[in-house]
Amino acid sequence: MNALTGREWSALILIIVFSAIPSFGGLIRIVELAGGPSVIPVNPRALAYPWPIILHLLGSFVFCIAGAIQFLPSLRRHHRATHRMVGRVVVIAGLLSASTGLWMTVYFAFPEALQGSLLFSVRVILGFAMIGLLGWAIIAVRAHSFKSHGASMLRAYAIAQGASTQALLGIAWIVSFGVEPTGFLRDCFMVFCWVLNLLVAEAVIHFFIAKPRPAAPTPQGAFVK
Repeated sequence: MNALTGREWSALILIIVFSAIPSFGGLIRIVELAGGPSVIPVNPRALAYPWPIILHLLGSFVFCIAGAIQFLPSLRRHHRATHRMVGRVVVIAGLLSASTGLWMTVYFAFPEALQGSLLFSVRVILGFAMIGLLGWAIIAVRAHSFKSHGASMLRAYAIAQGASTQALLGIAWIVSFGVEPTGFLRDCFMVFCWVLNLLVAEAVIHFFIAKPRPAAPTPQGAFVK
C-alpha cells in the first residue's frame, strides 16, 4: 500500500468514514445478537431471525470497506495479485449482501411507516440489479474487458452504499426537521439516496473509466503505417 498517492489515501479515508455509520452500527448489532449488551434500539425482526441479518451485515461491511480499496488505481497498477485476491472476497461479500437483503425484503413484515410498496419494489429491483452487476463484472474481467468490469463494480458499489447515504442524509433530516421521515415520504427519501449514489457513480464512470486515455506518444523516428 506504500504506492498509494496522497489523493488516493484521502479518497480511501473519506469512503471509510462515509461507510462508518451503517457498517459499524451493523457490527454493534451483530455483537448484540451474539449475546452482547444492547447499545442500539432493539429490533424485533433481528431477534426473531438473526442469521439473515448477521450475514447481510457482515457481507455489507466487507463489501463497502474492502470494496473501497479496489478502486484505487495504484493498487490495481502495482499490486495486481492483491487486487485479484481482494476482488474475489469483495464479490462474494457483495453477493451475500444482495441476496440476504432480497430475502429480508421479501420475507420480513415491515410496518407501512417503514416500508411501503414503492420502497419494497425498489429494494427488490436493486437487489437483483446488484447481483446481475456483480455477475457481469466477473464475466467482463474474464473477457479482459476491464472498463466494463470497473463500471459494473462501481454501480454495484453505489447500490450497496445506499445505506451510508441514507444514514448521513437521515441525520441531516432529523437535525433539520426534528423527526424521521415515515410512510411514503420515507420511501421517497430512501429511493432518492440510491438515485443520488447511482448518479455519482455514472459521473465517475463517464469521467474516469469510460473516458478514452490519450494515446502514448510515438517515439521520434519510429516507423508508423
